[in-house]
Amino acid sequence: MDEKRYPIPAGLHRVEQDIQKSRFITTAAHAPTVEEAKAFIARVREEFADATHNCWAFVVGPPGSTAQVGMSDDGEPHGTAGRPMLTALLHGGVGDVAMVVTRYFGGTLLGKGGLVRAYTAGVQQALESLPTTERVRKTRLAVEVEYTHVDGLRRLLPSYEVQVLAEEYSATVGYRLELPVTQVEALRTALNDLTMGQVLVEPLDSDD
Repeated sequence: MDEKRYPIPAGLHRVEQDIQKSRFITTAAHAPTVEEAKAFIARVREEFADATHNCWAFVVGPPGSTAQVGMSDDGEPHGTAGRPMLTALLHGGVGDVAMVVTRYFGGTLLGKGGLVRAYTAGVQQALESLPTTERVRKTRLAVEVEYTHVDGLRRLLPSYEVQVLAEEYSATVGYRLELPVTQVEALRTALNDLTMGQVLVEPLDSDD
């Protein structure tokens, strides 16, 4: 998985299922940092303060990354909720994601195996219908070319997912550009080919 580009939740998402009279509500959200994951979990716990359990798990980083993860059984038997939720998230193909599975107990005990299946199913059901977008690490460049190369440069930009932030006309034409980190070297090569090396390209910053 490319750590610079990967699927992330497009927004808040919620699914629900009933298992042997217990109500399971799974809420998913984008969690680009551990702090944001914990804040989301706190909001859901507050929303469902009367629930029997609010179990949770999160993965901050690319899909499958275990560098920044968290989980909680929130009172369910040890290992029956948080761990299977986290396992499902790590195999879900989505990064920067947090999920809370809220349970309203319906009076029927599910047993440890039943709980593992129920909490795993909650995460999997949410992942199957989760709207996603792409996390793209971007950077900004300052580019300076002669006037004769302006049209050619503008034709190149869409192929490299470039957004023009600013342009300035003086003795030469200067641009502030934003584009995915993965496209920088290819754009640099294309600009050098276009101008026969008569181009100035300088990095500005990145959104890491």
